Amino acid sequence: MSTRCAWCGDDPLYVAYHDHEWGVPLHDERALFELLILEGAQAGLSWLTILRKRENYRRAFADFEVERLAGYTSADVDRLLADPGIVRNRLKIQSAVNNARAVLKIREEFGSLDAFLWRYVDGVPRQNCWKTLAVIPAQTRESELMSKDLRKRGLRFIGPTICYAFMQATGMVNDHVSDCFRYREILALAQRPGDAPLATKT
Repeated sequence: MSTRCAWCGDDPLYVAYHDHEWGVPLHDERALFELLILEGAQAGLSWLTILRKRENYRRAFADFEVERLAGYTSADVDRLLADPGIVRNRLKIQSAVNNARAVLKIREEFGSLDAFLWRYVDGVPRQNCWKTLAVIPAQTRESELMSKDLRKRGLRFIGPTICYAFMQATGMVNDHVSDCFRYREILALAQRPGDAPLATKT
């Protein structure tokens, strides 16, 4: 039986996310934006709750196409508040629309959301080597800088802890514990810059 990070438990959806997606260096624009919004939606909830609703979010939020979501109106927000498939929190729904508009401006300035976000690790995944979950930080200097910059550009639900969870999920840092079978697999991906693996949908 493979050793894996204990945080994913034995839920099949969570295990699949851990085994195929979490920590894989991600550069796809739509997928990056999706995780940025979903990490904010998770605030105060478990990530498994969000994973179970992810397909509903994709349907409700125009498959996380930034331009389409940025065009949502107050009527769309009201409509989404009645959607049982997502977290029905007005502030979180409004922030998703607002964040899409802010991301459009980031793209104008930096060329892509990918280019903007990966600056915080100089474009190269950070390879940590944690022996236990207990020593993994909840935030870092880089996530604090990312949060500060994103908030300055108008994004919401994007604090330093959320930003670090985003960095972990998108492979900006390798935070699989060192005895997890995925640790060396993610390390190998980072050592082959010619490869551009994308997140696996679950």
